[in-house]
Amino acid sequence: MGTLAVFLTCIAFLPYILSILRGQTRPHVFSWVIWGMNTSVAFLAILHAGGGPGAGVIGFSAGVTLFIAALAYIKRADVTVTSVDRLFFAVALAAMPLWYWAEDPLWAIWLITVIELLGFGPTLRKTWFQPFSESMTFMVLLVVRNALVIAALDHHSTTTVLFPAAMAAACLALIAIMVWRRPSWKRGR
Repeated sequence: MGTLAVFLTCIAFLPYILSILRGQTRPHVFSWVIWGMNTSVAFLAILHAGGGPGAGVIGFSAGVTLFIAALAYIKRADVTVTSVDRLFFAVALAAMPLWYWAEDPLWAIWLITVIELLGFGPTLRKTWFQPFSESMTFMVLLVVRNALVIAALDHHSTTTVLFPAAMAAACLALIAIMVWRRPSWKRGR
């Protein structure tokens, strides 16, 4: 299951990476750094909680996410940083000390998951008004990948399941918006 989830991660992200290399996509560097940090902390927390191969997929995803951040920086994509960006960055940095202080990775997972879900807010809004601006195939692959991550976990608990389940739910919300809005958007054009 874990190997299949890594394979789906590659299939999902390869077109995105290629579009960055072609200059068609200009990702926000700071957002990808935050997402990479969050996913890295989630990987460590899930691994610590006995996640096994499922945690490895999240670790691989963290690496891909940080690679995209580096690629965005090298290609001089969007490097603007707002106050909200700084706030999310500070909260993401707080996850590790919170985990250490609480001596329980669950607190880090809750914090990281909330930050990741908040990060979906602008994309949900954009997709409502521009339902063709996101790839439904990409989102479906991420839902399946996260389901495989959960299936590949050696130990199922709130700590190990929360992050991948929440990411799958956020992707499902985007898919639902696309399915709901695309027909009416086409008629309105």
